Amino acid sequence: MAGGSEIRKEWLEKDYYKSLGVSKKADAATIKKAYRKLARELHPDTNPDNRKAEERFKEVSEAYDVLGDATTRAQYDEARELYGSGRPRMPFGGGRGPSRGAPGGGGGQGGFSQADLNDLFGQGGQSGGFGDIFSGLFNRGGGQQRAPQSQRGADVESEVTLSFLDALHGVTLPLRLQTEETCPTCGGVGARPGTSPKPCPNCQGNGSTVRNQGGFAFSEPCQQCHGRGVVIEDPCPTCHGTGHAVMTRTVNARIPAGVKDGQRIRLKGKGATGEGGGPAGDLFILIHVSAHPVFGRDGANVTLDLPVAFDEAALGANVRVPTPDGSTVLIQVPPGTANGRTFRVKGKGVQQSNKPAGDLLATVVIAVPPSLTEDATTAVQALRVARGAFDPRAELMSKLAT
Repeated sequence: MAGGSEIRKEWLEKDYYKSLGVSKKADAATIKKAYRKLARELHPDTNPDNRKAEERFKEVSEAYDVLGDATTRAQYDEARELYGSGRPRMPFGGGRGPSRGAPGGGGGQGGFSQADLNDLFGQGGQSGGFGDIFSGLFNRGGGQQRAPQSQRGADVESEVTLSFLDALHGVTLPLRLQTEETCPTCGGVGARPGTSPKPCPNCQGNGSTVRNQGGFAFSEPCQQCHGRGVVIEDPCPTCHGTGHAVMTRTVNARIPAGVKDGQRIRLKGKGATGEGGGPAGDLFILIHVSAHPVFGRDGANVTLDLPVAFDEAALGANVRVPTPDGSTVLIQVPPGTANGRTFRVKGKGVQQSNKPAGDLLATVVIAVPPSLTEDATTAVQALRVARGAFDPRAELMSKLAT
């Protein structure tokens, strides 16, 4: 078993935030998510006979043991801040004047007197020195083993591809998710069924050990149990002592009507199960929408190209138009309708809750027969003669001349 100086070295020289790939300002949910992602990637079952992955798995687990608990994380942060330079940071300015109680200023720059020491260690009935700092920073006196804290479950990410009409009308889908849950074999204990974790013999179950340095004592996480207070002599064969296992489950996810391609929706409480009575995380679903052979979309409106024959556009006609709900509506195409004209059918677009329904926008596309019968050819030739001097490109050419 390594000595206390090595424990201090771990706390001061190991950057647990870097180990998990998170910033020092990351919240608890982000830290947990990062740990679980790395734990799945580096787990011994996923990387058999991979020594490097095994060492990295231990590193990540050690980092989460510290950063995953709010109290231990606060101690770690303060310890690194106070001792990161290799020596305690004094609660005095770096460029003090003459020391109190030292006539003539014998303390010099950075020096301190007996009065400073009294302040430092909280003597003489004063407070605010290192005694107060370390009483808050470290749990001096041993204390009892920490009670497990409830933790919110991790958020889960998934992706689905919907048909155009399912995205338009909404649909309920069964999603198979892989999430890290409490190990079903050991119930999260980490020990093989029929066995139990044992109180750590090094710290007697406190999770910390006390060390003297420079005339004062402070506690630090036990190196043998990494602050857990227990050791597992016979690890669970499923989770290898972590207390967690990757589980596959099915979630019925309701996709609301009107979702768009690339939209990310949130289903509250459908993520990973919380620990210690904590709430479940959320499920985030990235939506992909397949193209439709007839319909398109423009915001809340549904669009389509409406083929119209030349005679229908020229003489006028009543034309049936399909709608996304499977029905048809009748549109009156007036005589002389030009190619590209758009007709609007109210309320036949996207149906979204708490929002007005969109419209169906039908844009006229003049359909020309690929071939003509003899009678049709004769009729068109007669139309050409009857058209007379009308030039459909006259306006276009006049615009170029100006």
